[in-house]
Amino acid sequence: MVTIQRPNMASLLGEILFEIAGQGPPPTKDFYQFCITQKELIWRWWKISVRTEFRGTAPGEIKMFHHDFLNDSKLQEQLTVVFGTRILEYTLALCQGHFDYLERLPDRLLLKILSYMSIQEIGCLSQTSNKFKKICNSEEIWKQTVMAHCDMITEDMEMLAKAMGWKNIFFKFYYKQDHGNMACPAKEEEKANTESP
Repeated sequence: MVTIQRPNMASLLGEILFEIAGQGPPPTKDFYQFCITQKELIWRWWKISVRTEFRGTAPGEIKMFHHDFLNDSKLQEQLTVVFGTRILEYTLALCQGHFDYLERLPDRLLLKILSYMSIQEIGCLSQTSNKFKKICNSEEIWKQTVMAHCDMITEDMEMLAKAMGWKNIFFKFYYKQDHGNMACPAKEEEKANTESP
């Protein structure tokens, strides 16, 4: 008997779920690192000061399980002060088991998914996170989009793409064909208003 094992969504999760580092808000110069793994949170800090009493201060570190962080209002407040409310909200969601599986898919699979989306949908998706901004503006997605609009990619097109990028090629040669002269209605209207007597 052959059994087919379905992939577990948890297998998409790496050991580190999220990591961020940066300097604390003024007037402090302290440096902080925050890391969320599958089992715990790690909060590290380095005291940076010109004052002699703080020189040679050892870095600090706190480790705690997810459920402990959910009940630690002091560390939640400190995280908010250093990295902001959005990072706190994201951390709370991760600690409650709300993982962002879509962002953790391999790029090749995301590119396949994007190939079924419209240009407007890709534009909207690119505004949701840094990961999607990067992939939605990647050469791969725009080459894929150009390929969907023509029979084949010629050597001349490849050379032109190296010079100006696949995204520029799409908007210069293919987008206007699909959308006529009204590719940008506001510009067309402005042009018409300036040309009228």
